[in-house]
Amino acid sequence: MNTINEVKSLAAKKGLTLTYLAKFLSERTNKHCSINNLSNKLRSNTIRYSEMKLIAEALDMELIFREKE
Repeated sequence: MNTINEVKSLAAKKGLTLTYLAKFLSERTNKHCSINNLSNKLRSNTIRYSEMKLIAEALDMELIFREKE
């Protein structure tokens, strides 16, 4: 699954939208983040780790790195 669909799926399970996530990012970073900007970053895999951490926070989740089995 690509990044944008994965984030959209996780957000939907929490009853949230990409619009909400863009607004959350804007508020937390004090930088404007439009829905188009967020979608483009997710679609092109150019989103920053710090932004993904904030998205995880908005979804009440955490990012975890682990070795492949």
